Amino acid sequence: MLKDQLPPLEIETAPDPEFAVIWMHGLGADGSDFVPVVPELGLDKHPGVRFVFPHAPEIPVTCNGGYVMRAWYDIISLEPASRQVDEVGILQSRQIVRALIARENQRGIPSHKIFLAGFSQGGAIAYTTALTHPETLAGVIALSTYLPSQRLLAEEAADANLAIPILAAHGTEDDVVTLELGMQARGFLMERGYKLEWHEYPMPHAICLEEIELIGGWLQARMATC
Repeated sequence: MLKDQLPPLEIETAPDPEFAVIWMHGLGADGSDFVPVVPELGLDKHPGVRFVFPHAPEIPVTCNGGYVMRAWYDIISLEPASRQVDEVGILQSRQIVRALIARENQRGIPSHKIFLAGFSQGGAIAYTTALTHPETLAGVIALSTYLPSQRLLAEEAADANLAIPILAAHGTEDDVVTLELGMQARGFLMERGYKLEWHEYPMPHAICLEEIELIGGWLQARMATC
């Protein structure tokens, strides 16, 4: 992590957790954004799970007039079917998440029991980090998001995570990260043989209760196989 970065928020469902979920927030939010979701996931106390909610760095965001906000990378321009982004910022945020993975390893949770999750821009970092991580991870949860750099993934895809379970969900009425962008990511990954489970919900750029219940059940199913 960057030396001036706030420490992540953490919630443990039980003492001595066996699994970890590192969950990245969206543009302009912070680590507290998805903390309320944890009790709604319906996870049993055993096995225990440590949820880690990091805060993105505060940087100027070009598409928002250079306004300084929490962002995992700069977005230069927005189009319904594409994004122009700062790949250097993506790689810097990948390093932040990799440091959090290593921290969980040091605390006794191996990489194959660590999930990456994210919403919107945070989901883009979850995708990028998980699919290029050199050690096998437990899974990735990609919510209302897209692939910020298909070129980066094509060049740096890690053999260790070619079979990683992926849960992706998107709102059909999303006008921030359009359904088209989400489906572009789905198509790119499925063409390359990734195991992607896709769900759509009649909602805007948000999450819904049905989606949260799906995530809880998916996590339990994946943990049972790790």
